[in-house]
Amino acid sequence: MENKEIVKLAAKACDDKRAEDIAALDMNEVSLVADYFLICHANTERQVQAIARGIKETMDEAGVSVNRIEGLEQARWVLVDLGDVVCHVFHRDERIYYNLERLWGDADRLEFDHED
Repeated sequence: MENKEIVKLAAKACDDKRAEDIAALDMNEVSLVADYFLICHANTERQVQAIARGIKETMDEAGVSVNRIEGLEQARWVLVDLGDVVCHVFHRDERIYYNLERLWGDADRLEFDHED
């Protein structure tokens, strides 16, 4: 599966769990860390955990390897490592504080339709 398809699938998983303000950044031209960052948030720790678990379940069903999940227990900033796609699931307060979209402002946004 292509990385662009993986990020779209992960975005749909986030949307299915009612994640807010889902953004995908194309990191190819600005970072060697990953090809794509997927960023979203929720208002409670429980919902942050549900979104991260939803991403994992969706990837498992699609046969995409989940390398690691960090921060699930605290559920303030959960990182789901899908290799060249990194999903950042924030609690709203942490997303505002860290503001990754501004930090990586040179990255192009990937447009996608949640209905795909």
